[in-house]
Amino acid sequence: MNRDPQNLSCTEFQSLLPELIGSGQNVSQHPHVRSCDLCRTLLSDLETIAEAARQLLASVEPPDNLWRQIESAIQKEENESTVQ
Repeated sequence: MNRDPQNLSCTEFQSLLPELIGSGQNVSQHPHVRSCDLCRTLLSDLETIAEAARQLLASVEPPDNLWRQIESAIQKEENESTVQ
């Protein structure tokens, strides 16, 4: 869609929103958002939800010996199954 960003309907803008967000653009500076209270509120709500989701997904590093433990458990299981 090659429409003038200033003349997008809310439906047109909202259909472009995932692409705009995914591209890393500062969507809050988009001409439609600057002139539309409804879409500005929608964008604010989406940003709040995204921030809450980021906080829920704490970065947890697995222990250094995790792969050794997995490998050891697999070998143990294989040895037990060949013995039986």
